[in-house]
Amino acid sequence: MNSFRSVAALITAALVVCWDGAARAYRPFDGTDAAVAETGEVEIELGPVEYLRDGAERALLAPDVRLNYGFTPGWEASLEGKLAHGLTAATPGASLTESDALLKGVLREGSLQDKPGPSVATEFGILLPGLNDQHGTGAVLNGIVSQRWDWGTVHFNAQIELTREQHTDYFLDTIIEGPHDWVVRPVSEIFYERDIGLFRTRSALIGAIWQVQDNIAVDFGLRGAHVNDHTVGEIRAGVTFAFGVTKGPDILSRLVATTLHGVH
Repeated sequence: MNSFRSVAALITAALVVCWDGAARAYRPFDGTDAAVAETGEVEIELGPVEYLRDGAERALLAPDVRLNYGFTPGWEASLEGKLAHGLTAATPGASLTESDALLKGVLREGSLQDKPGPSVATEFGILLPGLNDQHGTGAVLNGIVSQRWDWGTVHFNAQIELTREQHTDYFLDTIIEGPHDWVVRPVSEIFYERDIGLFRTRSALIGAIWQVQDNIAVDFGLRGAHVNDHTVGEIRAGVTFAFGVTKGPDILSRLVATTLHGVH
């Protein structure tokens, strides 16, 4: 019995040590917020299966993943990408798209960090080449301003990009959320994007975020857009979860202490 309790205590301690953090990442939006993962914290934004209709083409995004890591106070590093599975003859097979490596930093701590005034951040990085689509590399620079009130939160994004095709692209985005202390809060997003010489996009999204726990958030969104002369529709649903990465000695000491307590 003591051995069983020791193993149970060990497992429980491991979960307590690793599963700690707050999910603040911004699914289901195209834009983002002026906040980053805490130092030593990992956030995973996961859309297991999402549906995209782009004109006459249909595709499943399975999965749509972003990984954020807070590597120093006020800064996080991110990797993301989408695995698209074509459902029509024009888009057969699978391809890796929208891959990038980014850094995001908070330039001014504000309401998102429980301080007065707006929060201000920047995000920048490299657009990575895809597989079976989106060849070449590019670069992106984004400025973000967020403000939280009792009635809700607003985030503004202003982004400029050198696309993988070496075109200039700019993106203007506004996200509006319901009260932050609601367990389920309604959300919306509108953006305008212009890839000079190629396309112009006007997009709107409505949805909701369910804050299951401090470190788990479930999201759902319906997006409609007009791109040049055709329409786009998208169903987004996923989960964001966070956990702390603690230094090895601290993990070991906490595990041993909890295990010894379980034995006694």
